[in-house]
Amino acid sequence: MTEEKKENSIEEKKEQPEVKEPVVEVAAKTGEPAKAETGPAKANAPATSSQAPRGNERGGQRSGRFGGGRPGGRPGGRPGGPRRGGRGDEMKDEYDQKIIDIARVTRVMAGGKRMRFRACVAIGNKTGKVGIGIAKGADVSAAVSKAVNKARKNIIKVNIVDDTIPHEVRIKFGAARLIFKPAPQGRGVIAGGAVRAVVELAGIKNIVSKILGTNNKINNVKCTIEALKSLKMKEAAAEKK
Repeated sequence: MTEEKKENSIEEKKEQPEVKEPVVEVAAKTGEPAKAETGPAKANAPATSSQAPRGNERGGQRSGRFGGGRPGGRPGGRPGGPRRGGRGDEMKDEYDQKIIDIARVTRVMAGGKRMRFRACVAIGNKTGKVGIGIAKGADVSAAVSKAVNKARKNIIKVNIVDDTIPHEVRIKFGAARLIFKPAPQGRGVIAGGAVRAVVELAGIKNIVSKILGTNNKINNVKCTIEALKSLKMKEAAAEKK
């Protein structure tokens, strides 16, 4: 009986699978360093410092309020030079502008009255170019900006000789009548109201003028533009006479 029990116990031990001890425990027992695992366990292992992505290093260089980027860039910003469209790149407007008249106008519609603003603006570069524009808008700023855009499309060239006009002009536009006469150096601009604003923007420094008709500012400005259009050079004026 004892021999049969011994044989049965030997067979049971052979049938049981051998259990391997973990690498860490074996290393702790033997005192030797653990070997790196191979196979699928290695793929799931975390990346070491040598395999870390480089994006962290670049982000560390650029991060921070005063962190540096590439040469020529803004501190802590994108690489490159100054931004496009900055104040240094903006072109200065060559035309000066003056508001001639602003009025509130009413339009009667089926639902009631519609209130709007009308603006008359004159622009010029004081070197012989001048123009006027009239526009309406829901508020004053919108009306003025639209009038300036219209004036840019209606620029005229004025013939100026020695800071004055080359010859006398008498003109009538609607109910407005004007007289322009050349003046010597030092005389100044002898004009009133809306006419003075247009003449100064045109660049005329010596002139004598007189308003004979209506006092309507818009009509007088339009008459002034027609008078400046009709100016001829001295040779053409002499041939005409």
